[in-house]
Amino acid sequence: MKKVEAIIKPFKLDEVKEALGEVGVKGMTVTEVKGFGRTGGKREVYRGSAYVVDFVPKVKVEVIVPDALVVPVLDAIEKAAKTGRIGDGKIFVSPIEEAIRIRTGERGEDAV
Repeated sequence: MKKVEAIIKPFKLDEVKEALGEVGVKGMTVTEVKGFGRTGGKREVYRGSAYVVDFVPKVKVEVIVPDALVVPVLDAIEKAAKTGRIGDGKIFVSPIEEAIRIRTGERGEDAV
């Protein structure tokens, strides 16, 4: 199993959710996050004074999937989240050693 984390633009969440559903993802965790990358934030003007907003609002989508679904999930996220402009986000993949459904005690892929 793998954990796929995607940091995306907030307005792309519905498209990503729909794309993941189409490839067989049944659940996900979504968190509102803030961060910055190469751009270092963006310059804003408030009452005539310029200042830099260091952290840009983003959404983090986390899904745990069987190894066989990793490539379709990555493709679905990449296609749905892409705008072609800077700040589209990143996708990370990590191994998951174990998963346990607390209610039933199921383990491994059955718990996901």
